[in-house]
Amino acid sequence: MTKTFHLHLVSDASGEISELLARAVVAQLEDVKAERHLWNMVRERVQVDEVLAGLAKNPGFVFHTVAETEVRHLAILEPFVSALARHLDAKICYRPAARHVRDADYFKRIEAMRFILRHDDGQSADDLDDAEIVLVGVSRTSKTPTCIYLANRGIKTANIPVVPGCPLPISLTKVRKPFFVGLTMEPMMLVRIRRERLDMLKQTYPTDYTDIKAVSRELTEARRLFASHGWPVVDVTHKPIEETAATILQIYERSAGTGR
Repeated sequence: MTKTFHLHLVSDASGEISELLARAVVAQLEDVKAERHLWNMVRERVQVDEVLAGLAKNPGFVFHTVAETEVRHLAILEPFVSALARHLDAKICYRPAARHVRDADYFKRIEAMRFILRHDDGQSADDLDDAEIVLVGVSRTSKTPTCIYLANRGIKTANIPVVPGCPLPISLTKVRKPFFVGLTMEPMMLVRIRRERLDMLKQTYPTDYTDIKAVSRELTEARRLFASHGWPVVDVTHKPIEETAATILQIYERSAGTGR
């Protein structure tokens, strides 16, 4: 029987970290379901009162990423920061929303996001010299969302679609800097995703686009293309975007000799 509990996520910013922490922790427990309550932008005492009222109404467990001292003490303790500070013998300087400071990494992520918008789905294919990674794959193999995830890591990424009967842009043979990665998927899964996409758009099924035999041929030809260029291939079947991106980064870093 699944046990359900209330999990309160308290943050002085967007709440992204606390949500990621909550998902990672709950995923390790069997037969447990969390009803998450997100309390973000908690920076003043009045907001703490709202959180405490919510806790009184739905008692449960609390994860927080609040840095401001008064708010933190009013709501909950900070075991992670305190423990690490003791271990490193370091002074704690509580700064609300510190991870959102506009530092060099912030502007690097912004520039990477701008780059992918200019180079999505084959756009500006003759201008890829500044790309760090280029993803190549047939339609609906998660090229764009993977690019967005990588951009959030500060990686300038472009993507090129593989279209049956259409050669890749000739400009790709001239670029040397980008690291190319081919994306593939199991045929049946790709057909299902394409059908769901067309259903959402209220379109009828183009025969070749969702025909299993045609899709299988399409994927086979794409793999041959990847092999002819010596590009590594990542199978994205059943993979969440973050896992696909992590795999690509591992391959990229090993190739560059910077593996961690």
